[in-house]
Amino acid sequence: MMESKWSCEPPALKIGDLVARVPIVQGGMGVGISLAGLASAVARAGGIGVISAALVGIYEGEAYFFKNPTEANIQGIKRQIALAKKKAPGGIIGVNIMVALTDFEPLCRAACEAGADILFCGAGLPLNLPELRPEGANTKLVPIVSSPRAAQLVAKRWWSKYQYVPDAVVVEGPKAGGHLGFAPDKIEAEESRLEVLVPQVLEAMKPFEDKAGKPIPVIPAGGIYTGRDIYYYINKLGAAGVQMATRFVATHECDAAPAFKEAFVKATKEDLTIIKSPVGLPGRAIRGTFIKEVEAGKKKPYKCIYHCLKTCDYRKSPYCIAAALINAQRGRLEAGFVFAGANAWRVDKIVSVQELIDELIEEYCQALKEDQEGPRA
Repeated sequence: MMESKWSCEPPALKIGDLVARVPIVQGGMGVGISLAGLASAVARAGGIGVISAALVGIYEGEAYFFKNPTEANIQGIKRQIALAKKKAPGGIIGVNIMVALTDFEPLCRAACEAGADILFCGAGLPLNLPELRPEGANTKLVPIVSSPRAAQLVAKRWWSKYQYVPDAVVVEGPKAGGHLGFAPDKIEAEESRLEVLVPQVLEAMKPFEDKAGKPIPVIPAGGIYTGRDIYYYINKLGAAGVQMATRFVATHECDAAPAFKEAFVKATKEDLTIIKSPVGLPGRAIRGTFIKEVEAGKKKPYKCIYHCLKTCDYRKSPYCIAAALINAQRGRLEAGFVFAGANAWRVDKIVSVQELIDELIEEYCQALKEDQEGPRA
């Protein structure tokens, strides 16, 4: 843990018996954008580092992955968790596992066995997640939702079937990067705004907090960019902490290739666009050559390398999203594209994770100070 060098100490993010001194969860980013390198750096800085499980087996060697993808993914997630834990002793390491992944269930079990501190599960409702945690595992279970109704559905199912409530809930708004849990016509809707959703999810969790006799921290995500944003969600709306992903791409420790990170630095506001993903969901990405070609109707001939997502209708898709994301992660942007949050255009430089955390906390402290001093005469 770092020595105290900030002008104030933000409230720690507590998820069960886990305590993160920095109330920031680094959002899981696939494919290969947040692996052990980024996650361990965030954990060392006092936040919660998150490894993405999406196609993690590809980094075990392509020949092995294509021969036995499930086995490679399981080996990959275990290796990444072990590596992150080694690099950040005592730090909190989570894993993001999308419900839409074909290997969702075996990956959840494997991550728990490997000692992941938290599972963050979205892109679908993780209704059976408690039964995927092996006996004796202390891994916290956190659904990612995009509405109070979804949060309620998960909590209701877990309580009635397992006598268990979520250890926390991440509520992701429409300004997030990657796949979005909103219909295209709802992305800009007033009722979809994160600041509208957070109080509703807090309210929806109250009955379950009462039943279980413990708090269910609510963690907003999607479009949170500055320390002032963090202050607003924690101190004004009652959130326990925040999740941020886009900011962590532009760090030296991020696991993506330099060209991927540079795409964020170069992006303008106009470059950010909503695409229709082969997965059947809208997604926010930076419009580059690849996306422009898809928009122009130029199909990319390919065969499905591995049916990685249950919802992907690969027979009708103009391209393979897995191949496109792997290419982008490796810096081959002409053959892939970059998912990014709505504020990605604001990124102007690449810094270390520690520098970023220090900047965010100082901005938080400044907002706190101004609030305490009140309006000036």
